[in-house]
Amino acid sequence: MLQVLACGAVVFPGLFFAFKKILPRVFTRWSDADVVLVSERLVSSIHAVMATTAGIIIVTSCRGNVIESRHWLATYFVIWYGVPYMAYDLLAMYLSHYHRFRVNGHKEYMQHSLKTVSSFVRREVLLVLHHIALLTVLLPVTLFFREDQGDFFIGCLFLTELSTPFVSLGKILIQLGLHESWLHKLNGGMVLLTFFICRIALFPYMYWMYGSHYGIPLYAVPSRLPLSANLGNCCILGPQVYWFVLLCRKGYRLYQRSRRPDSSKDE
Repeated sequence: MLQVLACGAVVFPGLFFAFKKILPRVFTRWSDADVVLVSERLVSSIHAVMATTAGIIIVTSCRGNVIESRHWLATYFVIWYGVPYMAYDLLAMYLSHYHRFRVNGHKEYMQHSLKTVSSFVRREVLLVLHHIALLTVLLPVTLFFREDQGDFFIGCLFLTELSTPFVSLGKILIQLGLHESWLHKLNGGMVLLTFFICRIALFPYMYWMYGSHYGIPLYAVPSRLPLSANLGNCCILGPQVYWFVLLCRKGYRLYQRSRRPDSSKDE
């Protein structure tokens, strides 16, 4: 019973609605869209901290034998928290989208409808596909197709969440009007660093660890793996590269904007 009460199906929606009740009392001038956005980001950060902690525990426990070593968190974290969170987050992202457009005065957003849902899916198609892929691919792989092997690599995938708290903090700082502060700039650097290490460089690292286990060079690992494994990794890595490019472009624009006053003074 305690496990059921502690699972993500209760924790994440409960935290979301708790933040929705608390935040308007603290920030009385915030709109519904502001409250929902920050609530969503706070819950995302909590889940990310949990997933990263689980990933660190699994990776350090299974590092000696990346194929055969087992840790119970590799399976049970996905069941108790991973899958419920992904399902919850789809709903939370839709609510954030809905309230943002409703506050902006769009008439079709006066109530929920298939039109508002389809509009959300069109605007956030990559994120929606990402969540659906994790629900339909990561869950079956974790529970049924691994044959009790590769807990180390499941732990590595949990580590991809390390960048999420920094991404969320950036949006919260903007919401608080601190987008020009040194904290926001420092956080932006941490976003790029953690995103690159844990969402991009992590994949070659996993291939290298697999190759080290079997004594084969990195370049030969893809041919050793099943096609489904390579395709799955590409499907996860592809959106990460796309989002990283967007983050770099955004960071470059912010850097250029921050230098404009200095250049005008020199003139």
